[in-house]
Amino acid sequence: MTVSAPVLSIVILIYMLVIFYLGWMGYKKTKGIDDYMIAGRNIHSYIMAISYGATFISTSAIIGFGGVAGTFGMGLLWLVFMNIFVGVFIAFVVYGSRTRRMGRNLDAVTFPELLGRRFESRFIQGFSGALIAIFMPLYAGIVLIGGARFIETTLGINYDIAVLILTIIIAAYVITGGLIAVMYTDALQGTLMFLGMTILLLITYVKLGGITASHQALTDMAPLVPEALIKSGHLGWTAMPTLGSPLWWTLVSTLILGVGIGVIAQPQLVVRFMTVNSSKSLNRAVFVGGPFILIMAGVAYVVGSLSNVYFFRTQGLISLEVAKGNTDLIMPEYINSSMPEYFVVLFMLTLLAAAMSTLSSQYHTMGTSIGHDFYRQYLMKGKAGKTVDVTRIGIALTIIASVILAYLLPISIIARATAIFFGLCSAAFLPIYTGALFWKRMTKEGAIASLLVGTFSSLFWLMFVNAKEAAALGICKAVFGKTTILSGTWTMVDPILIATPFAILVAIFVSLVTQPSSKEHLNKCYRK
Repeated sequence: MTVSAPVLSIVILIYMLVIFYLGWMGYKKTKGIDDYMIAGRNIHSYIMAISYGATFISTSAIIGFGGVAGTFGMGLLWLVFMNIFVGVFIAFVVYGSRTRRMGRNLDAVTFPELLGRRFESRFIQGFSGALIAIFMPLYAGIVLIGGARFIETTLGINYDIAVLILTIIIAAYVITGGLIAVMYTDALQGTLMFLGMTILLLITYVKLGGITASHQALTDMAPLVPEALIKSGHLGWTAMPTLGSPLWWTLVSTLILGVGIGVIAQPQLVVRFMTVNSSKSLNRAVFVGGPFILIMAGVAYVVGSLSNVYFFRTQGLISLEVAKGNTDLIMPEYINSSMPEYFVVLFMLTLLAAAMSTLSSQYHTMGTSIGHDFYRQYLMKGKAGKTVDVTRIGIALTIIASVILAYLLPISIIARATAIFFGLCSAAFLPIYTGALFWKRMTKEGAIASLLVGTFSSLFWLMFVNAKEAAALGICKAVFGKTTILSGTWTMVDPILIATPFAILVAIFVSLVTQPSSKEHLNKCYRK
């Protein structure tokens, strides 16, 4: 579909004016380091919840995971359950309130600083900051890919140009306005995302003859599953794959568990808990965040699956065939070929909002990790300096890195790269983050050991055991002359199921044989 250029130009211009106005408001309200880093600890619960959801659900969910649903089917809806139960309820009510309280007690303004101050370790803060700065550009790169692919398909412009346009717009308000600007713009973008996805679901069901008819039609398409997918365990788009099959392991261990559990330890999400002024605000935010995630993720996975019905009726092909094997193109192709022009314009704004909200948070997190955690606290030993300036330079550097990755990463990479980053965060951060909040007996030595073991065991499993990633990276092949060092079921298991439990056991063992922090320090950390 060709979208009317004048209409699109006017809509985007209005949208950008509002975005830059909100960014300017954030800039004007940014007076000091607390404002730039954690929005002054006084953000409204609605803004926090929408900002959290908009940061969590990016183009990687809508475009990447929607495309995966077009291939794997409705089984991906189990991830929606995990997103809501773990990513919202457990995160807000169980982890959020303790994070907010400990962050205030220790005057922490970043996630690495929270961990570093709880365990009295500059190494933990510096290493965590460096880890985020090194690996989060991978996540940012695939979010850029999702937004740029839709712009490319909708406007017919060069993909490389689309990446640059998106990046320049986001950089303009993130570098200047800090987290206040990020969260203000997130609130608008999240509202647009919710509206766009709701309309997408309604139009899809109307086009396909209703809820019952469309889902039955998808069930009846099971004989059309390609032979290669059948051999991998595919049983149809409304059924889970064969238990223990390669497809089952990918769906369950990599996507559902990898992303569903890894969300708790996402640095750019954890910092949101430190922006509100009370635990009651976090509890109220559950009633905003839950429905938001349900619509955003649930609609993407349902529509992605049902796109098979639409394409088969109109072209005699399944979604993967229409996208020529690139799952990242399934959702853009479906939107542009099936939706009315006005909605394509709205959905383009939805995708822009999804990409911009997530990327702005990622760039802010990466910048603070470089400027505050690694530079000021680790390299400069906490000496006061031009932290905000270095943070802005850090943001610029990570933006460049993510753009380069957006150009270099292969097709059908969005969902896989998301799961890789979430799994790494789970292995590296989840054990020590959980220990910091809930286990006073956890020691600095236990936290350091867990952080290192979780990080490097996750990376080792990716490079030398997990078949998909090891084959793509080629490191194991170069070193040992074979794709993986293990065989059989092990090569299908995601690193999160190996590295995270290993890091937990190491944290417990080392903590039990080393001395805990002083009572004075622990009382300070856990005071009400």
